[in-house]
Amino acid sequence: MPIPLHVITESGSDTLPAGLSETAIAWAKGQGFEGKMGQVLALPGADGQVEAVLIGWGTPSDHERKPLAFSAVPGRLFEAEFAFAEVPEGFDKDHAALAWDLGVYRFDRYKPQGTPKAVLTHARTDLVTTQVNGVRRTQDLINTPAEEMGPVALAEAANRLAAGYGAVMALITDQDVMKAEYPLIYTVGRAAAETPRLIDFTWGDPAAPKVTLVGKGVCFDTGGLNLKPGRSMGLMKKDMGGAANTLGLAEMIMALNLPVRLRVLIPAVENSISGPSFRPGDVFKSRKGLTVEVNNTDAEGRLVLADALALGDEEKPDLMISLATLTGAARVALGPDIMPFYCDDDAAAADLQAKSMQVEDPLWRMPFWPTYEADIEPQIADLDNAPSGGFAGSITAALFLRRFVEHSTCYMHFDIYGWRPKKMGGQVSGGAAQAPRAILAYLMDRYA
Repeated sequence: MPIPLHVITESGSDTLPAGLSETAIAWAKGQGFEGKMGQVLALPGADGQVEAVLIGWGTPSDHERKPLAFSAVPGRLFEAEFAFAEVPEGFDKDHAALAWDLGVYRFDRYKPQGTPKAVLTHARTDLVTTQVNGVRRTQDLINTPAEEMGPVALAEAANRLAAGYGAVMALITDQDVMKAEYPLIYTVGRAAAETPRLIDFTWGDPAAPKVTLVGKGVCFDTGGLNLKPGRSMGLMKKDMGGAANTLGLAEMIMALNLPVRLRVLIPAVENSISGPSFRPGDVFKSRKGLTVEVNNTDAEGRLVLADALALGDEEKPDLMISLATLTGAARVALGPDIMPFYCDDDAAAADLQAKSMQVEDPLWRMPFWPTYEADIEPQIADLDNAPSGGFAGSITAALFLRRFVEHSTCYMHFDIYGWRPKKMGGQVSGGAAQAPRAILAYLMDRYA
């Protein structure tokens, strides 16, 4: 039989669940259990075996400060099966099961990581299972080193996902086509050993509302000729985090069979250094026809996204979403846990932000600030990929991208981090899914 889990709010041991043995009650009081957030206490019964486990659930303010707090529970338990027993009013067992499953994730491709052996017997809903699978796909892709997750491997991963759900894949690898039709993608990736490519797959009823996801797939970023210092380059396997989060979100959409016509576009490149590297001061024409002056080769993500956005926009989707590990400025503004997003539609933005807080996948709206438009307009080209001055870096990057979206009914851009720098609750550090669960909740409300 599973061991009962009693979830207790911070109200002291005088409100312990009815039905516990005198031995268990005495033990709880003797150990000072008060229901504080993070307390986990196994209760011995009269026979010396574990009778139940108490989980401290703290106060409502604790939950605001500690998203997905239940993810820490399995790592603090022993090997056994557990089942929910008494829980506070309003406690969402399904959401707690989601947090539990996210908490047991370990990237063990190269080394066993000691995955927690505690098992929660609560039946998962399709929504919980789908989110967990999508998040884990995202984490695995980001955590894989660039040596094994270059443009070719990323395209293969996308193809496996597409094939699993009957999506139609169109992978563009011909370099003449890339150079002619997607010049910015080609330019960024042309110096690498693995040539640039464009991942493009579609799924769903062609008559359904069109939702297009565009993910930045820079599989490793040296910075190009504007070479990054070693400390900054060390995490650049995660620079395809936008692509990884896009594929995780796409899996959620397809697995839940949302009534949309989904299109996924991922420019897959490596920003390397060799003879053909593009240079500061070069000017290139984009797919849309706008010319771009390159003032920093380390601002390459917006270049590859520009061509992909222009392609997606030609189809006039109802909703266009871009996800990218785009700027350090976003981290300076909001840190590693909350992701900024940009959207001109006030109602859609408010709904999305509210959903993000409900599902504990936090987002914060930032402005497409019109005064800064002049900053991305150099003298000799239509656009500047890296305005001087260093101010409002996330905003000017978003404004740059918006120039390539003209026909979409609604456009949202997410400047994500894709990485958890330290353990948060029970979730390990490393590759992170940031924004997909919030976007999924929004899409389910908007279309389903």
